[in-house]
Amino acid sequence: MNAFRVARAARPAFNTLRAVQRRGYADVAADKIQLSLALPHQAIYKSQDVTQVNIPAESGEMGILASHVPAIEQLKPGLVEIIEEAGGSKQFFLSGGFATVQPGSKLSINAVEGYALEDFSAEAVKNQIAEAQKIAGGSGSEQDIAEAKIELEVLESLQAVLK
Repeated sequence: MNAFRVARAARPAFNTLRAVQRRGYADVAADKIQLSLALPHQAIYKSQDVTQVNIPAESGEMGILASHVPAIEQLKPGLVEIIEEAGGSKQFFLSGGFATVQPGSKLSINAVEGYALEDFSAEAVKNQIAEAQKIAGGSGSEQDIAEAKIELEVLESLQAVLK
């Protein structure tokens, strides 16, 4: 008997819960998304009147609308665009993270770092890329080179968004 079968047999309630829990589409949700965009130290955006959220998922760019099927997506460095019900939009650059779509049109985005796009200067990003390239191509320690390569990935994504 494999380990999974042993674990399932040890939990008799497992089969009962399995019959009750079914994956389905949110067919009774409103036409708005409840969005929470949070960093470890603060929430940078929270709203219940969002029409669409575009995210830079590892599997490709995604647009999340109300009643989206539940999912968890890993985010790559990139732009998160929030389209509000009133017609405006907000843009944030995230260093990566996770987006969780829950039943009832709830979307939680968690990232390590994130800033409003207007907080960035294209010239400053260009200068930081030049510095990171020097370190990544230099003869520093393995750790310094690895950190510079990660920094380059994030900065190049930011530079592409700012153009």
